[in-house]
Amino acid sequence: MKIAFQMDPIGDVNINADSSFRLAEEAQARGHELFFYGPDQLAYQEGRITARGHDFTVQRVQGDHAQLGPQREVDLAEYDVVWLRQDPPFDMHYITSTHLLDRLKGTTLVVNDPFWVRNYPEKLLVLDFPQLTPPTTIARDLETIKAFKAKHGDIILKPLYGNGGAGVFRLDEKDRNLASLHELFTGFSREPLIVQKFLPAVSRGDKRVILVDGEAVGAINRVPAEGETRSNMHVGGRPEKIGLTERDREICATIGPLLKEKGQIFVGIDVIGDYLTEINVTSPTGIQELERFDGVNIAGKIWEAIEARRA
Repeated sequence: MKIAFQMDPIGDVNINADSSFRLAEEAQARGHELFFYGPDQLAYQEGRITARGHDFTVQRVQGDHAQLGPQREVDLAEYDVVWLRQDPPFDMHYITSTHLLDRLKGTTLVVNDPFWVRNYPEKLLVLDFPQLTPPTTIARDLETIKAFKAKHGDIILKPLYGNGGAGVFRLDEKDRNLASLHELFTGFSREPLIVQKFLPAVSRGDKRVILVDGEAVGAINRVPAEGETRSNMHVGGRPEKIGLTERDREICATIGPLLKEKGQIFVGIDVIGDYLTEINVTSPTGIQELERFDGVNIAGKIWEAIEARRA
């Protein structure tokens, strides 16, 4: 197959952690042709969806891991699969790219399905499953957020469309910074904030469960660094081997059919204790850590699901 990756600069990735690199490596091993372009090089041109980028090959040598051919323009309708893999923020730039890629429907398989990536951002899709999530409020209004904090005491406050643990604050019962943080966030963004009841179980880790075509294939535990609330690996969280609990399987059985139906082939959910906190569909991570811990070819399972859809 001809495979295009829409992603951030491939030359900058950590080949031992980046999931996009692992997906490209596995695709190459399966004999597929690879093309790379950045989201800024995606365009609509008089009825065609085009991209300016490079044919490429990969090898597991950091710093020399991607060999790029000359830049050229391609018609993405001529490709079998396009991977939507750039990192958030989930802003209008990101949303516009989903609208453009959505126009490939019927000719090219876009993973994950851009229509539902646009309509199911990670911190909003969980609202469909209130029985699985901690108490949650989404609001821009300070009084609404204050009322939530007064009710629950210890809370997590974070940007609705952020990623990687950036801008995440824990405000316990004695904290007096809510108004100042609200002023800070609303001063540079028109987006609402999301607040959730703090889950003490996060000290034991924030579990990343990976689903392929709606089925759980494994999990890693991300343990916060000393003195940190956030467990994201971007901010020093430590990955650990962990299995799936009955509660994890219950969560996945509840959300999995919807994810499969909506073309969300590669999804990473976040579970703290018994609660689902996020459903990551934009650019989930964790493949390489899970493969090392469990000795399972997760990238291969993802490509098998894609190949089945293209058969």
